[in-house]
Amino acid sequence: MSPQLTLQTPLELPPSEVPGYLEQLWSRDQPNNVGAHTFCLLVWQPAWVEQQLVRTGRLDGPITGVQRTQLIAAGRQAVVDGDLPISTPPLTEAVATCLSHMDGGHTSEDLRGQHVDAALSNLRPRRLITLAPSLDPEQSLETLVAAYCPLPEEGGGTVACGDVVVLRGGKPELQQGLAILDPLLPEELPSWVWWNGALDEAPELLQQLASSPRRLILDSALGDPGFCLNLLASRIEAGQAVNDLNWLRLGSWHQTLAMVFDPPHRRDALGHVVKLDIDVEGNHPVQGLLLGSWIADRLGWELRHSQHNPDQSISTTFQRHDGTEVQMRVSPVPMGQPSIHPGQIVGLRLICKPDNQAAICVILCAESGGCMRLEAGGMASMELIEEVVPVQHLPVEADVSRQLEGGHDSTNPLLAAAAPLAAKLIS
Repeated sequence: MSPQLTLQTPLELPPSEVPGYLEQLWSRDQPNNVGAHTFCLLVWQPAWVEQQLVRTGRLDGPITGVQRTQLIAAGRQAVVDGDLPISTPPLTEAVATCLSHMDGGHTSEDLRGQHVDAALSNLRPRRLITLAPSLDPEQSLETLVAAYCPLPEEGGGTVACGDVVVLRGGKPELQQGLAILDPLLPEELPSWVWWNGALDEAPELLQQLASSPRRLILDSALGDPGFCLNLLASRIEAGQAVNDLNWLRLGSWHQTLAMVFDPPHRRDALGHVVKLDIDVEGNHPVQGLLLGSWIADRLGWELRHSQHNPDQSISTTFQRHDGTEVQMRVSPVPMGQPSIHPGQIVGLRLICKPDNQAAICVILCAESGGCMRLEAGGMASMELIEEVVPVQHLPVEADVSRQLEGGHDSTNPLLAAAAPLAAKLIS
């Protein structure tokens, strides 16, 4: 389904008038309706790469903040033209920084916050608030307001089910305008904050926006790996409800690995793991560390030592209940066409050596080519089990809608256990 525009042309108002206008909007135009009783969503939507691609004439506008096909293709071409490493993901800070040094003065209409992806609009948010920072830090603050509802063919009617508010301007101006937010987020409805950018690009702003009891949606694949994991762990420790899109993408790996060891004759082998190797795209090891930490936590391993290696891999030593050491290594693999999400897992190898039985080597990979790399190293003497993991490549908006639809008011307990351990491995 294609993204949907707001029901009406947004009205620009002074920030101080926005709360009163929205209250009048519902009482005047919808006297028998106080709006959808669902949730409020506050979105940090910088779209730095998209803004830079439009500015340099490499992408046609309008600017929407939606990860459309044309945006991804233009980002990949910018990696080539900017002489960046070919394994650079197309929508990351490195690409935006490279583009910022290129000439260009193109402008286009900015529809961030007004161009709502159908995966989100189908959930009928009561209020959608978008913070849209501009490339020019001196740009003054603009506040736009509009009624919003699903299109008729999507099940909507004539009654607006919510509204959108857009705050657009330079980052300093946005930060000064945050006072408007509290009266716009009704206490009786759950409020979510989707930080749709690098976690380390504006830590103070993130701290202001994502204060508890607001529920936080983030992506630990975006930003410095150490910062991402430490932020994730600290938020969970503080008791905040945290939803990590990077963790969500691990679902297929969790399920496939569990299925491999589901047959009764293999279950005992899980108590005899001696080696775990995880390959990830490029130099962002967070997803690999989260998966390894999940395995370690589930099997009750105790951390002994972790170190960063010259080849940018991370080696870790765990100890099993019986005192035997387990060696884990998370290694970077250069990719010619990387995912838009940095550091996605491309393969996993797990070796078990049960007593008085043949050793088992389990290899999981995102594609058959990834399995070949992991097959090297004396696997011939072991029982070899290979599976290709059905990794879904969903738009980020679809992943966010899955989190919102669940409505959880707490952190996934498996993530809550794995994130603090993963943070220790990278420190």
